[in-house]
Amino acid sequence: MSETGRDVSDWWTTEIIDMAPGQIRFRGHAIEDLIGNVTFPQMIWLMTRGAMPTEAEARLLECALVAAVDHGPQAPSIAAARMAVTCGLGLNGAMASAVNMLDDVHGGAGEQAVELFSWIDEAVRAGSDLDEAAATMIDRWQNERTRFVPGFGHRFHKPEDPRAPLLLGLVDEAAEAGTVSGRFAEIGRAVQTILNARKGKPVPMNIDGATAVVYAELGFAGQLARGLFCLSRSVGVIAHAWEQMNQGGRNKGPTPPAYRWTYTGPNPIEGEN
Repeated sequence: MSETGRDVSDWWTTEIIDMAPGQIRFRGHAIEDLIGNVTFPQMIWLMTRGAMPTEAEARLLECALVAAVDHGPQAPSIAAARMAVTCGLGLNGAMASAVNMLDDVHGGAGEQAVELFSWIDEAVRAGSDLDEAAATMIDRWQNERTRFVPGFGHRFHKPEDPRAPLLLGLVDEAAEAGTVSGRFAEIGRAVQTILNARKGKPVPMNIDGATAVVYAELGFAGQLARGLFCLSRSVGVIAHAWEQMNQGGRNKGPTPPAYRWTYTGPNPIEGEN
């Protein structure tokens, strides 16, 4: 190959996929060997991590993916997808609109929770008591980042998010079987106990916190935790967007037209509510 040809072919380098006419290999595995033999969670793991997970690891990953698929039209990302459809966008546009909203505040807390849990884990590994480490790192997070502790608190599910204890229980079972260590489940529970005590009332672990425990136990980086949440929530997004397409509607905004916003500027219109 000429130097110019090598410059072009080396513009992108990847260990993920290799292709030639009539041949496709993902991470060295022929596509013919994967189709029909590998589940979607296993494929996600293979593509993002470079190796095939055990069946037990893949099952736990699948549980986290299933748990986060949807939370109703009041979730901003889902609402955006449905509104996008009524504005004429197709499914791909609706999905893109929704996924682009899954940032730090809505959808990004899982990545942040993995980071917080990792801080605590590092402190424990350095010799700190778990409860002491959790309290210290919560304080650090609130001082350096935001007063909101990622993965905890829910405006709707109180005193408990039904998804969290189930996922933690599955992590416990996986730890007993030797699939994961179980230490991040302990960390999540320690954070929960401290927040409850400080607030004087339950501060429920939410889906971001529960899936963060799973992803941290399985060794996924925090940024991948956000990406996995986007994959999971995309299932709900496409379902809602498709439903809205079939329901119809045109230019639907966030509230029915009869409901007005509150104007706070000068010279309000007389009689305005």
